[in-house]
Amino acid sequence: MRPKTGLKQLAPVLKAPSFTTKQAARLGVTAATLAHYSRRGDLERLSRGVYRAAGTPPIEDIRWEDLVIAIRSVKDGVICLTSALAIYGLTEEIPRQHWIAIQHTTRHRAVPSIKVVRMRNLEIGKTQTTISGISVPIFDSERTIVDAFRYLSRETAIKALKMAFNRKGKEKLDLEKLRGYAKQLRVPITPYLLAVTT
Repeated sequence: MRPKTGLKQLAPVLKAPSFTTKQAARLGVTAATLAHYSRRGDLERLSRGVYRAAGTPPIEDIRWEDLVIAIRSVKDGVICLTSALAIYGLTEEIPRQHWIAIQHTTRHRAVPSIKVVRMRNLEIGKTQTTISGISVPIFDSERTIVDAFRYLSRETAIKALKMAFNRKGKEKLDLEKLRGYAKQLRVPITPYLLAVTT
């Protein structure tokens, strides 16, 4: 592809807060062309495989800009554990790294800002959330709580369960879904549920 025509082909994604090399490839623009535009100053490389047009304002909710960039740079990743708990408001902890789940067989280059967690069942509880207009994959709150009992400290998991249990309305915890996930993932959560619900 000639670099002169590349920016025209990228027009559909240039107004977005960021785009990936995969999206560019679907528009017929190669990684080499993206690198050319980045060197020339037309594009800004945010991380491996993630770009945006030069001068594009940052994501509106600045707290999550780095997380959005991180999740878009991890192939088939899903926001999980401490990062998901923070998005759902189920922890007081501020994550030092972005927690992202990947298939246990997937290869991933280590990045200091990303905590990769290898899991076997990425489809259970997987959903989407929107951060400043960008749709990103995340585990729902019920799956996140079950995973907290699997991967995080018991104290963190119990606190998240209590916080979720006390919510009302649309954010109310779905106990049947929680029990179902716990059964599928073989997490003995019943004693903690009894302690919270009685």
